[in-house]
Amino acid sequence: MAITILTALAAPREVGLAIDKVVQLLFAVAALLAYARRRDGWMTAAMTSLTVALSAWIWGQQILGVQLPTTTIAPLGFTLVPVLCLAAVVVRAQQRRADDLLPNYRSRTVVVLDGLIVIGSLFVLTWVSALESLTRAWATEGPGFATVVAHPAAYLVLLVAIVVMSWTHQSVRQWPMLFVALAGVAQSSSGWVFAFYISKGITAIPASADIGFMLCPAFFFLSALAPARNLEPSSGRMRMADLLHLLVPYVPLAITGLFVGWNTATGGRLNPVEIYVGILVVCLVIVRQLLTMMDNIRLMDQLRVSREQLRHEATHDPLTGVANRSLFRDRLERALAVRDRSRPLILLFIDVDGFKAVNDNYGHAEGDIVLRNVAARLENSVRPEDTVARLGGDEFGVLVDGGDADDIGARLLDALAHPHQVHGRVHHVHASIGVAQRFSYDPTVTADEVLGAADAAMYTAKRLGKGMVVVHGSPLPEMT
Repeated sequence: MAITILTALAAPREVGLAIDKVVQLLFAVAALLAYARRRDGWMTAAMTSLTVALSAWIWGQQILGVQLPTTTIAPLGFTLVPVLCLAAVVVRAQQRRADDLLPNYRSRTVVVLDGLIVIGSLFVLTWVSALESLTRAWATEGPGFATVVAHPAAYLVLLVAIVVMSWTHQSVRQWPMLFVALAGVAQSSSGWVFAFYISKGITAIPASADIGFMLCPAFFFLSALAPARNLEPSSGRMRMADLLHLLVPYVPLAITGLFVGWNTATGGRLNPVEIYVGILVVCLVIVRQLLTMMDNIRLMDQLRVSREQLRHEATHDPLTGVANRSLFRDRLERALAVRDRSRPLILLFIDVDGFKAVNDNYGHAEGDIVLRNVAARLENSVRPEDTVARLGGDEFGVLVDGGDADDIGARLLDALAHPHQVHGRVHHVHASIGVAQRFSYDPTVTADEVLGAADAAMYTAKRLGKGMVVVHGSPLPEMT
């Protein structure tokens, strides 16, 4: 391609143009065959349109001698290429990954809004600077010039779509799309230069203006050959994507605003097109901001729910759903730290008698159901402010602030004595309950001592025949 460009620049104009167009056609055909082999329908259609457009252009300009801008199907074919490529980019973006940003429908709406904001800002910028004079020339040059302007503008839309989608879609952030974007840059650059010459009535376009046209099919060919690897993005790249996604609607709008401000400050006047498009872009930014704020609120709510779930999982038994040993110990320590205690603090240590037989005879799955039933019955037998915990295996703890230890123990024994029906089988389990009580604040008594006293009382209940409650107000006698 470098040799072709140098040859086209150095050779006589007619020879250089012939070499230029023939080489473009060869690369377009090569890209068409490569994409057809990969079974990429949209890109194959785009390369077919490019091949047809180049063929019609060569036939009209080099053989028939049609004056520019040509009225053949060539401009239409050139304009369809970026449209078909845009469809290919959208299809590729649907191949989502778990690490893509903004996976929901609202996020896709934000991406569309970002593209419209960038396109609107570019429109105002180019309208103020050059496009207005070109369209005035088009009005006197015939309908053929419409496609001459639409062609590079369509490539700008394609570039904006690729850039915006690449920030949020890993599938677009790949080598093939990079070469498609480079092809768009090359074709659009030469397209605007070509449109400028046509607007000035110049039909003998210099060979240097065709460099982008020559590079475009070559980049398309490279995009067909480039590997699309499913690589994991680095954390730094994702953080940069977050930053770009945050800034995308505001940077082009700010640049356009500064440009328009400078233009009016130096004596320029805004016409209705610039005003209305500018207002539309500002409205799009406001809508985009509202959607972003709604997403932020939703994400904060999801974060709050996730934190609550993590906190619950860290402090509760995963099998039964009641508090685990850590949470039970923490609440016991806080209860022991109450200085002005007016009601007794009651700790019940419960061992399920007969549970081992259920596990051994019917399996752990059936035993787990019995444990869940035991936990549910314990919770239903005490107040909501009391704490029920699974301390390990078939051992449970209940912490009650206030009440009569004998009455509470009897109520729990009665609740656990009812049979458990699991998968059509009836299981009879009972409980041995040890109770430790504290009637006043004592800084020398620790949670371990109270737990140890209740545990020792429970073993006393088992020695005395199981299925009973043993109450001890002080942990020391049981510990000794």
